[in-house]
Amino acid sequence: MSIRLRVNHAFREVEADADCPLLWVLRDDLALTGTKYGCGIAQCGACTVHIDGQPVRSCSIGVGMVGGADVTTIEGVSGREADAIRDAWIAHNVPQCGYCQSGQVMSAIALLREVPQPDNDMIDAAMSGNICRCAAYYRIRAAIHAAADHMAGTP
Repeated sequence: MSIRLRVNHAFREVEADADCPLLWVLRDDLALTGTKYGCGIAQCGACTVHIDGQPVRSCSIGVGMVGGADVTTIEGVSGREADAIRDAWIAHNVPQCGYCQSGQVMSAIALLREVPQPDNDMIDAAMSGNICRCAAYYRIRAAIHAAADHMAGTP
């Protein structure tokens, strides 16, 4: 079946079953491989994308459910929060193996768009669906605080 999607601000047409996970359409049909497969049951967060600005596990939603929504992957995310998170990720040397990082980054950006100055509990809650095998959680939290402080104009 032919499905029309809006991905990274562009309309794309794909041939896929409506119940095919969005993750596989992004990776296999659209060659957007920054979104990773981790568990396939929406538990690890490696496949996190934004759908209409909200973080969603792309392994758990059929492409047919996306409809006219705006899908943003790590390759297409942009804006003030995205820039601040990327800079903070580098400054705090967050990635170790890096496999989970696209999902971590997408969740962190969504958090800062909703809550510009999150406290530790808010960060932990927003990031709880993202598993890091390398246990970089303290660096992730520190980077989110640094990005929030940068956006607020505090050093």
